[in-house]
Amino acid sequence: MGKIDIVKNAGGIEGLFVITPVLHGDERGNFSETYSFRDLEEAGIETVFKQDNQAMSTKGILRGLHFQKEHSQAKLLRVIRGEVFDVAVDLRKDSKTCGRWYGETLSAENRRQMFVPKGFAHGYLVLSDDAEICYKCDDYYHPEDEGGVLWNDPEIGIVWPKTDGPVKMNERDRNWPCLREVLEKGYFGKAE
Repeated sequence: MGKIDIVKNAGGIEGLFVITPVLHGDERGNFSETYSFRDLEEAGIETVFKQDNQAMSTKGILRGLHFQKEHSQAKLLRVIRGEVFDVAVDLRKDSKTCGRWYGETLSAENRRQMFVPKGFAHGYLVLSDDAEICYKCDDYYHPEDEGGVLWNDPEIGIVWPKTDGPVKMNERDRNWPCLREVLEKGYFGKAE
């Protein structure tokens, strides 16, 4: 190990990790290992990823809060351009932190990553003029399996950073059900 700095159980939520790769630099520029299965495994993350995704959005765009119902995905997220406020909400009914959220600013500059385990809703708000986020998933995307939680549900109480203008999102994300309705469906019965 030693090539990454890891905060385990970020925000007191079991299984949620914030990872910062060590940056090595000299007169030529810099280098960092952004992913090492061995380093993550030593830290307690034994997830095998199957798919890489990349998304770009502009300032004030909010994507989320998304999850897959039957094909729950663990994700490892990082920003390669710009800055986002990345949020995970624990939906695992048997978890001591069910319903709690944690947010972390991820940027190209700070190089932080967030590991979100299965059983969480995930979303982010773009804080810079534009941002590109890359993320690894341990299962494939199944469009018919998509679910979500209302981004501003007062029961969750996410404190989203202010942007210069209004928060913008698509109609689907604006109309997800509240946390209570999602938990009643019982998609994620036990903490993994």
